[in-house]
Amino acid sequence: MITAIRSVFFYIGYVMALLLVSCIIMPLSLPLPQPARAWLILRYNWFVLLWLRITCGIRYEVEGVEHLPKPDQNVVILSNHQSEWETIYLQLVAQPMSTVLKQELLKIPFFGWGLRVLKPIAVDRSKPAAAMKQVLKQGKDRLEEGLSVLVFPEGTRTEPGSRGDHKKGGAMLAVNGKKMILPVAHNAGEHWTSSPLQKKSGTIKVVFGELIATEGRHVNEVHAEVTQWLETQVNRISAYPVPEVTAEQQTVEAKADISQ
Repeated sequence: MITAIRSVFFYIGYVMALLLVSCIIMPLSLPLPQPARAWLILRYNWFVLLWLRITCGIRYEVEGVEHLPKPDQNVVILSNHQSEWETIYLQLVAQPMSTVLKQELLKIPFFGWGLRVLKPIAVDRSKPAAAMKQVLKQGKDRLEEGLSVLVFPEGTRTEPGSRGDHKKGGAMLAVNGKKMILPVAHNAGEHWTSSPLQKKSGTIKVVFGELIATEGRHVNEVHAEVTQWLETQVNRISAYPVPEVTAEQQTVEAKADISQ
């Protein structure tokens, strides 16, 4: 009951801040250059993280800060996906940044308005082939503009203790654009759970891996390296064990890699 009450207080502040940013700050930011506009909009993200700590007792600790890209270096960021928390936090890691997300989010009143200002890559997940082409095309454009691109290889949220199906789009984008990959692992879903009223107090662990070079490498090789790193790190920091991959699953995935 206490957890539910704290979660309600969190969402009250969450919604009020969202209305403030969408109705006042965002319109005022439109005449500004993209970097300044993004900086203003992302004050909302900082508030959410602070308010989450105050109301729900959820903090975070970071490992591997030394691996973060330099301010003038844009990269492809690949992260596991468990909750809304990482979509908020990771936008603060490298700026300017474009996030690959489902197009339905842009249709949400107020929330979607702020997202549009940040130049996301909004895809239709019901059309995987078209979504892949869009990520590669628009992602290439964003990288050439100097933006970093955030991709969740699993595509959708994966519950803690479950193994997601990692897609190759992010690795392909990095290889084609000759950009380095920043891998990120976390266990946010253990605290920002799939139940809105079950924000569990504690510390979210975030791990930034060493930048992975892609130039001159095959997509399958890069994809395999990132996937292995993500699964290993998530398993290391998670309170929930991830089922081991069976020999049959490895065979199926190997065939899929060859066919692609």
